[in-house]
Amino acid sequence: MNKEIKTEIIINASREKIWNVLTDFEAYPQWNPFVVRIEGKPIKGTRLKNTLQNGDKQFQFKPIVTAAEPGKSFAWLGSVLMKGIFDGHHSFELEEVGNGQVKLIHSEKFSGILSGFILKKIGAETRQNFVKFNEALKNRVE
Repeated sequence: MNKEIKTEIIINASREKIWNVLTDFEAYPQWNPFVVRIEGKPIKGTRLKNTLQNGDKQFQFKPIVTAAEPGKSFAWLGSVLMKGIFDGHHSFELEEVGNGQVKLIHSEKFSGILSGFILKKIGAETRQNFVKFNEALKNRVE
């Protein structure tokens, strides 16, 4: 079973503009249908408090920022219960493709002893939520 969800979208804006929206956590409730709230700062090594909307349910977790390169990449590592059970390395990569366009690569790699089991249950819905996030970010930036 593939333990990675990877989505991509082309956004008609600069990497800097996309970065500014992506890391403006206070504005997430205004536009983001999936990650409806983030508390914290996009600084490597810091802990965030994220709230995800999945259907009519909300889930909170506290990942650690593993990358924060302005205009290039932002990533965090989150765990359910404790490290090694169900871990997700979530990342956003911004690649210039020319003509004022940037490719957002939004992905998550899962590991841990329950990752296969949990992904069978939530993988398809999670992928759809990534797509919704990408489209909302594109709409917000453009």
